[in-house]
Amino acid sequence: MLGTLDRGAWELRVRPGGETRRICVRNGREFIQIRHRQPTCDRFVVQDERNEVTVQYTCRGNGYGRTTIRRESTDIVQIRSQGIHSGKPFTIEGEARHVGSC
Repeated sequence: MLGTLDRGAWELRVRPGGETRRICVRNGREFIQIRHRQPTCDRFVVQDERNEVTVQYTCRGNGYGRTTIRRESTDIVQIRSQGIHSGKPFTIEGEARHVGSC
């Protein structure tokens, strides 16, 4: 599913609060680890359907997470991620929209 998303710059708006951040998307996998940015995490695909994917990942020495990404269209997705980062729990919910090129 992630490979069908538009490539380029996406704006993630986190709820509640409205914090925004830009993400450069090459293949859609950039949405899996919103909190853990290191590339060395192990990933396990729990669910991969036409419009939704759930991935669980572990980052040795830095925690783990579970992310669900639901596609509304090729340029809008809903993201929900939770886990442990640097010994502390986190939860992220938000919407990402394609806004142009990187």
